[in-house]
Amino acid sequence: MVAVLTELIQSSGLLNMSYKEVIMIGIGCIFLFLAIAKGYEPYLMIPIAFGIILVNLPLAGLMMEPSGGQPGGLLYYLYQGTNLGIYPPLIFLCLGASTDFGPLIANPKTLLLGGAAQFGIFAAFFGALALGMTPQEAASVGIIGGADGPTAIYLTSKLASHILPIIALAAYSYMALVPIIQPPIMKILTTEKERTTVMKQLRPVGKKEKVVFPIITTIFVSIIIPSAAALVGMLMLGNLIRESGQVPKLTETLQNAFMYIITIILGVTVGAKAGGDIFLSLTTLKIIAMGLFAFSIGTAAGVIMGKIMYRLTNGKINPLIGAAGVSAVPMAARVAQKEGIKYNSSNYLLMHAMGPNVAGVIGSAVAAGVLLAFFG
Repeated sequence: MVAVLTELIQSSGLLNMSYKEVIMIGIGCIFLFLAIAKGYEPYLMIPIAFGIILVNLPLAGLMMEPSGGQPGGLLYYLYQGTNLGIYPPLIFLCLGASTDFGPLIANPKTLLLGGAAQFGIFAAFFGALALGMTPQEAASVGIIGGADGPTAIYLTSKLASHILPIIALAAYSYMALVPIIQPPIMKILTTEKERTTVMKQLRPVGKKEKVVFPIITTIFVSIIIPSAAALVGMLMLGNLIRESGQVPKLTETLQNAFMYIITIILGVTVGAKAGGDIFLSLTTLKIIAMGLFAFSIGTAAGVIMGKIMYRLTNGKINPLIGAAGVSAVPMAARVAQKEGIKYNSSNYLLMHAMGPNVAGVIGSAVAAGVLLAFFG
């Protein structure tokens, strides 16, 4: 009996657990707390955090590769969709079905604001290079500035999969902190007069325009930057399904069930790459710092472009909507709306901010395509 108990204890995970695994399980629990108790991006943070816990359970072998005729672990097989870059484009398909490009079509000038906000990506890229990261790692860090989780995961899975969980957690953490990070930057860079600017109501956008837009955008972007075709193509396909009006059941499925299924699988498999050797390192601190830098610079660049457009249009553009150029849809647009009302109670900026916001989604996908073309 004693021998049986001794063998059971020796074969248990408790005696085979390293201090790194204990720390990582603790980190997973902290992220679960932030997601559940504080509401920080819970739809993805909960599966990511639980994936961290699962992969660090000793002897569970959930990420074990197949060998010697033995099958691999469950998460190993699910991770192949992340590793091969399948899940993020599917998220973009769902995002396209949930997004109205009408504000961007009605005011195409706001495309410049979405483009300017991507400056943070390239500023952080060069900053990460200066910190000694490889070009592939630097590109993965820089894309955090686009405030687009699926794009960050897609690019990192292609260029630097060993830091994927850190990139994913940093990207989604900063997206959740948009209402905290952006307002001080918006206030510092704008005057009170600029913040009180009231913008005219957008013109109505017809169905024909909304149907043609995703088709033209896909063809144009994919010809210019072929490596962006997967993300942009899926985004626009989802939007075309929505705007065609012919397949409401597909639209409903993409907006709801399919989106949630892909999200949970993507989250768990990203978390399942969070081993202690990578996560508990100086690299993690660099990524967290440069991710915040990228996001802040992206916000600032969007606001500065908004100020330029304010001048060029004789005060018809409120610079606050430039902050929505990062692609945290629709959170960044809501922040612009909230800040606008704070300084002018009759200022309704939400729909105006949605223009640069959806432009930021396209811009981050294009930026990822450019980086992939150079360093993939």
